Amino acid sequence: MNQPLPLTDAEIAQLRAETKGTAQRIHFNNAGSSLPPDVVVDTVKAYLDEEAVFGGYETEAKYTAQLDRTYDLIAQLINAGREEVAIVESASVGWGLLFNGIDFKPGDEVIISEMEYVTNLMGFINARKNHGIKITLIPNDENGDYSLRALEDAINPQTKLIAVTHIPSTSGGMMPIAEIGQIARRHNILYLVDACQSAGQLPVNVESIGCDMLSVTGRKYLRAPRGTGFLYVRKAVQDKLKLILMDSLAAEWVSEDDFKARPDARRFELYEKSRALTLGLGKAIDYALAIGLDKIWMRIQHLASLMRTELRNIDGITVHDIGSMQCGIVTFSVAGIDAAEVKTRLSAKQINVSVAKAISTLIYMNKHHLAATVRASVHYYNTEEEIRTLCSVLEEITKA
Repeated sequence: MNQPLPLTDAEIAQLRAETKGTAQRIHFNNAGSSLPPDVVVDTVKAYLDEEAVFGGYETEAKYTAQLDRTYDLIAQLINAGREEVAIVESASVGWGLLFNGIDFKPGDEVIISEMEYVTNLMGFINARKNHGIKITLIPNDENGDYSLRALEDAINPQTKLIAVTHIPSTSGGMMPIAEIGQIARRHNILYLVDACQSAGQLPVNVESIGCDMLSVTGRKYLRAPRGTGFLYVRKAVQDKLKLILMDSLAAEWVSEDDFKARPDARRFELYEKSRALTLGLGKAIDYALAIGLDKIWMRIQHLASLMRTELRNIDGITVHDIGSMQCGIVTFSVAGIDAAEVKTRLSAKQINVSVAKAISTLIYMNKHHLAATVRASVHYYNTEEEIRTLCSVLEEITKA
């Protein structure tokens, strides 16, 4: 396959011009919530304006085709079948519907990693309390990489599920999800991937990953509105999952005392949701696809690598990212200054970052004795100049 050409300076300038927020602040909190393109905001606002004038059901009827197309765009984004995706309010909702839909029995084993997000960890523990499952942790090695050999060695007849977060919330490392998928397929074990930070940042191909289930949020690297997300369930797995919530969208009546689940992944979603946000999600995915996920990923890797290099050149700053695969999330600390204070001082200079708290990925953070770090997450619309500005302000902070 030919290597894609990088985004040109003119293309980046155009993308920034189509995102009014870039003129106001330097936004390095894309792992929290990206600045949406203007077209996404305008799409949501225009739909809401029409609802206010014509009515909610009437406006929905007018936009049926556009709303329906969002499912096709999701399928295209992750290389899935249209019947394998459903729209939900967030990745946490999607992940919870999928994980809790598994028919766990006492003694079933779930294999996880040290990079799991707090919501997922709570889900595992809750299943242990309610169903008597066993949780097996595969730690990263001394280089910060997930041990595929340890995973192979851990699998046994009680292993019911392998669940991993592709890109953790508080580290720039990444999990080898395709290689994990190969192991899961070889042993015929269910495989659930949290792709909350992945979609929109790099190409996500469920066939290449080999996952059975996947959850995604819209607000992060996809640049969609908050309150949007989607899930993926492989067609062959859908009937194996219990329905946690259902309504007349998820199922149809067979008789007065029985119903039948619909024959696609939309059995996992409910009828009532924001149509305006659904359109916004579709528009954001369309926008990302038009740029090209390969180009986006190339740009993000370049910017993140540059940021790490520049930060390491500043006395008093420690970059905490480890692992042979790294992404657009950069975590660091400033000697003698609390992460929250660093965030406050940067905000005063119109620079947005986030605080990566221990609670978000508790096992990983405790292992490395980190209470909190500063998280600066880049996107393709960021610039080298913005990185230099960040580093200049941080140098001032370290010398204050």
